[in-house]
Amino acid sequence: MNDLTIASVETTILDVPLIRPHKFATTSMSAQPLLLVAIRTSGGAIGYGEGVVPGGPWWGGESVETMQVLIERYMVPILLGRRVDEITGVLADIDRVVAKAQFAKAAIDVAMHDAWARSLGVPVHTLLGGAFRHSIDVTWALGAAPAAEIVEEAQAKLVARMNFSFKLKMGALDPETDTRRIIEIAQALQGKAGVRVDINARWDRLTAFKYLPRLATAGVELVEQPTPGEQLEVLAEINALLPIPVMADESVLTPHDALEVVRRRAADVIAIKTTKCGGLKRSRDVVAVAKAAGISCHGATSIEGPIGTAASLHFACAEPGIDFGSELFGPLLFDEELLQEPLRYSEGQLHLPDGPGLGVELNLDAVKTWTRN
Repeated sequence: MNDLTIASVETTILDVPLIRPHKFATTSMSAQPLLLVAIRTSGGAIGYGEGVVPGGPWWGGESVETMQVLIERYMVPILLGRRVDEITGVLADIDRVVAKAQFAKAAIDVAMHDAWARSLGVPVHTLLGGAFRHSIDVTWALGAAPAAEIVEEAQAKLVARMNFSFKLKMGALDPETDTRRIIEIAQALQGKAGVRVDINARWDRLTAFKYLPRLATAGVELVEQPTPGEQLEVLAEINALLPIPVMADESVLTPHDALEVVRRRAADVIAIKTTKCGGLKRSRDVVAVAKAAGISCHGATSIEGPIGTAASLHFACAEPGIDFGSELFGPLLFDEELLQEPLRYSEGQLHLPDGPGLGVELNLDAVKTWTRN
């Protein structure tokens, strides 16, 4: 397995059912599409990456279908014949042919890291400097059911010691109705668990100014991306107004975006999705900017399957700058297990698996079952 030359690249679209509909501000989904990318070396190692977006192209303009076309038509010719340890050079060459497309590039980045680490017989985190911890806190995303059912779901998670903080989506309902719903849930869980909200950039400035102080007063501990991502001056105003942390997500995809957040004091926390940042290598660049400015980073999710989640976990365990926990709950929302041995969640944390590469092995029968025809 010492020959690191890329011999083949294969892509497969899966549609994996969820345990319940997962709601965003503009859409909901009952199944998560995944683009599985397999890179095989001449030495026989196979590395996997995931192309996955949260609920479709509404978030960043990409979908599993667009990613598959970009990878197969434009990226594979650059990859074939190169070595899997040439991640920097390969990504630079891809950038000359494909602009943006961070989610598709992330799938390539992760698959190359996985194949490289497996060729060496080491975990992916070794390639990132080594793990300084072996687990990370996980915030659970609550559903869109009535408040009483949401509180019941949260309390069950607390009793099972699966999660100790919770995130709720906002932005789909009338702001007044939405705010009252969150206040009811926050007050029911006060003193028992942390409650956070994510508005997915759906409120305007005046709506945010009217309702966010009420949420903070009710005990909500963090507000994520209340206003459009490009409106950093508005996010900065909100951050100055609120007594609780503001987290930037849609506002930060690149190191330059992070630098602008720092300059404007627009957020206290940055959500790091290894998908939206373009992979593990480029996520480190974003975290470096935040870390230099004393801004915390959160291990966020695009509702990845087990491959993408394992990649983000290796990153978080090797990167001290991820110091505000995570929401790497994706596989727990899936109604079907795609791994031979599931990732381990307990005591409010996700635990780093052992073994080379990402440390996980796909159940190829399950992959075949959910492959799109």
